[in-house]
Amino acid sequence: QDYFTDENRVLKKDPQQDYHLEYAMENSTHTILAFSRELHTCDTNDKSITESTVRVIWAYHHKDMGEAGQNYHGSNRGTKSLRLLNPEKEEVLSASLPYFDLTNKDVPVPDKDTTYWCQMFKIPVQHKKHHVTKVEPLIQKGHENLVHHILLYQCSSNLNDSVLDYGHECYHPNMPDSFLTCETVIFAWAIGGEGFTYPPHVGLSIGTAADPQFVLMEVHYDNPSYTEGLIDNSGLRLIYTPVLRKYDAGVIEAGLWVSLFHNIPPGMPEFVSEGHCTLECLKEALGAERPSGINVFAVLLHAHLAGRAIRMRHFHNGEEQKLLAYDDEFDFNFQEFQYLKEERTILPGDNLITECHYSTVDRIRMTWVRK
Repeated sequence: QDYFTDENRVLKKDPQQDYHLEYAMENSTHTILAFSRELHTCDTNDKSITESTVRVIWAYHHKDMGEAGQNYHGSNRGTKSLRLLNPEKEEVLSASLPYFDLTNKDVPVPDKDTTYWCQMFKIPVQHKKHHVTKVEPLIQKGHENLVHHILLYQCSSNLNDSVLDYGHECYHPNMPDSFLTCETVIFAWAIGGEGFTYPPHVGLSIGTAADPQFVLMEVHYDNPSYTEGLIDNSGLRLIYTPVLRKYDAGVIEAGLWVSLFHNIPPGMPEFVSEGHCTLECLKEALGAERPSGINVFAVLLHAHLAGRAIRMRHFHNGEEQKLLAYDDEFDFNFQEFQYLKEERTILPGDNLITECHYSTVDRIRMTWVRK
């Protein structure tokens, strides 16, 4: 039945019944209910279902509902963030496809709020072009909330194998000079995300002279409780194939530059910042190398705890197009790629605006923006 709750957590039967039971099944271990509902019901007691993140809250009691009403669920409850209209793409990949892992080895995570750890790797696939078809996170069990995001950068090909011997804290005065050659992001993963499967006609190219030979993996550790003695071995698994696809994949980064000039005042129910990827920027970035533009097939929206909503706006010839991607219910712990229903072409001379909405209503100090 269609119920809703008020601010006192009291359940009330909705006079407008918008949920319809499709079927129900029960056995000794599971009760399964399948139901349907319109995305927009025009009922003030219902929440519209959009492409934004939806927080599904569930609860159950082992006894059926009696005449006195529902039984209290106790600890039988939970929540899960989903993107109901934009689920993760699942492609049937051959189980025999080769892969390689890029994982940290016994990294001591400091007892401080934020740490960025950098480790250099050499791509083991050489001398022949292959395509990476899927990237999976390998998060050490129990560290799901510690590892906040992972970035993979392409480095200079002129390095030698001696750079592989050690990791170091990123952005540190004593970090190796070789890390400074790693500027181009080739893959990104963030907390709550599952593996990323490239579309059937696209792959991340590896194995040729122009492809990454040395890569830097940057892992952001989030340790707000200052836990001591943590040792981490997380990383990424790259699955690849010799069967080449039509297009090579790349990454375009757009958003707010990480700097001390970007800060958010405390006590703000809403604060909006904009990052502009201007037409001059895109002309310079795409004009010579990609004059016919690039096709965007997925977007990863990324923010931190104060983030409440993100919108990726696209302008062509000064006219605003349909939003490239958005999430008006952003969940810090669920940062998953959004696959576009139709690929979008971005041309030299277009504009991109990343619009970030924050809330600091529960904070008493200035918030400084970080990676």
